[in-house]
Amino acid sequence: MQQDKHPDYRPVVFRDRSAGYAFLTRSTATSDQTIAWDDGEIYPVVDVEISSESHPFYTGKARTVDSEGRVARFERRYGAGEGQDAGETG
Repeated sequence: MQQDKHPDYRPVVFRDRSAGYAFLTRSTATSDQTIAWDDGEIYPVVDVEISSESHPFYTGKARTVDSEGRVARFERRYGAGEGQDAGETG
């Protein structure tokens, strides 16, 4: 008899404690902890460090590391092709 090789795919709650946000989805993730959800059912809960509610990119709190473009920085550092037009080669 062949054993089932696929993991159990079931409803799981992912919880971002830093943002106070949780969402119910289906996953193969496992957890010993459970939580009572809004529908009255008990689901396994997986705590995550970051989610779309706390990630700087999605919250609009991302900081710009590079204030000038890469091309401008390259041209400042190495010159803007001194003596050559942009279309010339060699």
